[in-house]
Amino acid sequence: MTSKETRNQFLNFFKEKSHKIVPSAPMVIKDDPTLMFTNAGMNQFKEYFLGNTVPKSTRVVDTQKCLRVSGKHNDLEEVGKDTYHHTMFEMLGNWSFGDYFKEEAIAWAWEFLTSVCKVDPNSLYVSVFEGSEDADNLKMDDEAFGLWKAIVPEDRIIMGNKKDNFWEMGDQGPCGPCSEIHVDIRTPEEKAKVSGASLVNKDHPQVVEIWNLVFMQYNRKANGDLEPLPAKHVDTGMGFERLCTVLQGVQSNYDTDVFTPIIREIETIVNGKNRQNETKYGQDPEIDIAIRVIADHIRAVAFSIADGQLPSNTGAGYVIRRILRRAVRYGFTFLNTKEPFMYRLVTVLVNTMGSAYPELKEQRQLIENVVKEEEYSFLNTLDQGLVLLDSIINSTKGKEVDGRKAFELYDTYGFPIDLTALILGEKGYTLDEKGFETAMQAQKNRSKSASAVSKTDWTILSDDVEQEFVGYDMLNANVKLVKYRKVVSKKEGEQYQLVFNMTPFYAEGGGQVGDKGYLEASQGDVVYILDTKKENNETVHFTKNLPKNLNVTFKAVVDKKQRHRTAANHTATHLLHQALREVLGKHVEQKGSAVHSKYLRFDFSHFGKMTPQELREVENFVNARIDGQLALQENRNTTMSEAIEEGAMALFGEKYGDTVRTIRFGQSIELCGGTHVQNTGEIWHFKIRSESAVAAGIRRIEAITSDAVKDFYFENNRMLYEIKDLLNNAQDPVKAVVNLQEENAKLKKEVEQLLKDKAKNLKGELQTELQDINGVKFLAKKLDLDAAGIKDLSFEMGNNRDNLFLLFATEQNGKALLSCYISKELVALKNLNAGTIVRELGKYIQGGGGGQPFFATAGGKNPAGIAEALEKGKNYLSS
Repeated sequence: MTSKETRNQFLNFFKEKSHKIVPSAPMVIKDDPTLMFTNAGMNQFKEYFLGNTVPKSTRVVDTQKCLRVSGKHNDLEEVGKDTYHHTMFEMLGNWSFGDYFKEEAIAWAWEFLTSVCKVDPNSLYVSVFEGSEDADNLKMDDEAFGLWKAIVPEDRIIMGNKKDNFWEMGDQGPCGPCSEIHVDIRTPEEKAKVSGASLVNKDHPQVVEIWNLVFMQYNRKANGDLEPLPAKHVDTGMGFERLCTVLQGVQSNYDTDVFTPIIREIETIVNGKNRQNETKYGQDPEIDIAIRVIADHIRAVAFSIADGQLPSNTGAGYVIRRILRRAVRYGFTFLNTKEPFMYRLVTVLVNTMGSAYPELKEQRQLIENVVKEEEYSFLNTLDQGLVLLDSIINSTKGKEVDGRKAFELYDTYGFPIDLTALILGEKGYTLDEKGFETAMQAQKNRSKSASAVSKTDWTILSDDVEQEFVGYDMLNANVKLVKYRKVVSKKEGEQYQLVFNMTPFYAEGGGQVGDKGYLEASQGDVVYILDTKKENNETVHFTKNLPKNLNVTFKAVVDKKQRHRTAANHTATHLLHQALREVLGKHVEQKGSAVHSKYLRFDFSHFGKMTPQELREVENFVNARIDGQLALQENRNTTMSEAIEEGAMALFGEKYGDTVRTIRFGQSIELCGGTHVQNTGEIWHFKIRSESAVAAGIRRIEAITSDAVKDFYFENNRMLYEIKDLLNNAQDPVKAVVNLQEENAKLKKEVEQLLKDKAKNLKGELQTELQDINGVKFLAKKLDLDAAGIKDLSFEMGNNRDNLFLLFATEQNGKALLSCYISKELVALKNLNAGTIVRELGKYIQGGGGGQPFFATAGGKNPAGIAEALEKGKNYLSS
């Protein structure tokens, strides 16, 4: 059974059991403060398990793209070393929200595996929670044991401890016992030697967990206590890749058609035209690990980019960059890939998975561009790191390199520590691993301390199930407090989070910031709302203190001025999107946005820097729609298919519900949950402040509207008057500045000529200072010239000599500069290289550099080291 057939078989099986097939949620999570990535199939259904939202269907089935590379569920360092862990993977799941429970879940799982998929029942083992004697004091799952006992022999039922057979969403939230199904795909000869039961949960590559049936029946409170959930749920998750391994009769996930096309392409790229001593998967353990890492990681990176998450230096973007760099590093170290290559795997990935996940097809060009650019960047980092590592080695006394220096190389420059250890070993050095780990742990502690947040349990005041948002129509409302909790963080200190039965406050989401405002009780008790965010489909309001009386009716009031400015900027992003597609072409797609009260930021796909003319056209297009006073046309309750048919634009990486909201201003129509002005005339004016690159194929525009534009023009007017004042109130300041530029250019040329004359005069003096060292005319000297003057002087002196070695230094603006000139004949005869020499001497001025074999320069931040660098240069030639 192919992977495509397996996926369809699973979905159709549960569809016949009255389950609704739902699409995969985005792998990158944007509006959940507790998660960066979808790491389990249940993530998109958290609000149902918590009881915050009533599901429209109590039975669903899906295949969910997941990523496990951070937090509690982190498989990154295992990937490649074995054959069954992955960063990105698909999780097949069937779900019951207060409908069926253990009996149906167990019976259907067994039916699907043995009857539909024809898996040999004798190769399957099941596990049941054995209970615990800790603080929870949980009893054995007798119900599950009895159900399994009716299906499989008792010797195939294994008692599982809390680690393996009690599933928890996190430190808090829904949890419960689970039954795992394990499969033994060893050969008959291996099975005869050792019982499969003894290998379950022992990390054996051919005896692996294939399906986990979680029975959600408890809620873990902040204090650690368990309380029964009001409704019992079923949450199952089956590893798609592992199931394919079983059904295709192979020994590992990487031998299935999920990975083999990618692996074949890696072999083709690595071998190139050279077919001698071919690199092949399955012949060398180190090479196999590298190939597995690359085959796995390209999937994770490609899907993340398709979901709108680009590699970056912070948050989720940093995780994606780290995954990509790990793959590049394995290729660099073990496959000798010194040029970008991973972007070439995107095509085969699209061919393999594009039918199930069309976003890969739609975003293919963007994925290739971003991956290629990231590869170039990291390969340059590796080159720089090698130079810095050489510097560390040269300054090391003894044969052990300080772990703190290695950590700085890793932390500041992104140079992989295992590559550092490998290179040190080749050069006869060892790494102070303890020192590295100490520095690493210190940084983790600082990061953890800065971001640590502790939350008390919710104090429930009312049993309202679903909160109502009224903020589209009103900026104040009479509300009742449903629940609250205290939150303490090092950054924000002590705060409170409040949930009301209804709210006019817009919660941060879709790129738009959350509302601010205040809460007022009838007796004048005022509490300021500092921020509003979404958590598990609930709008949570952040305050510094609690109201005096929690049970009264409050008047919740949104900051009208901030909301209006934010709404103006959000509407402007829609008009900007339309303008960019009109001016640049239909290839433009939104890739991210940030909508604040003072400015807006809009990221979009485009292949090059916009010209000033294009920027003017975009501004004019948007302002024409503002002047046209287009009225808002809103549809809050339409289906996704109806909205798309109407022409609405859906964004990749966004999660849309069963019903969607469309926003139209003239010909601009988009799916959007944000707040907007009632008429484009309220925006007043639109002004682009900057246009820049974010990543390969991604551009960013920052712009302002409304009051911010007025402030911008007032500030520009003030600066103009100051400039005119500095120019003695010139009537035409532009012409006056041009005259100054021309005068400055003229003076600059005169200074350059004076420096050249000075260099010529120096030439005669310096000829007399040349020393003879081993038949080479040598001079090392600090000069009062700029870089251009030193270069001219060096080449002037070298015109009539074929055995000249010059090392000059200068100090300019607090920085040091070294220049090395070696006659070309001397370069060949003595095997000297100016670039190598200045890189070596650059460490004395705390810098680096390079150049050609006959002329090179190095810059540094330590002029005090010039004298030592010049002296070392002389020693270098003497040796």
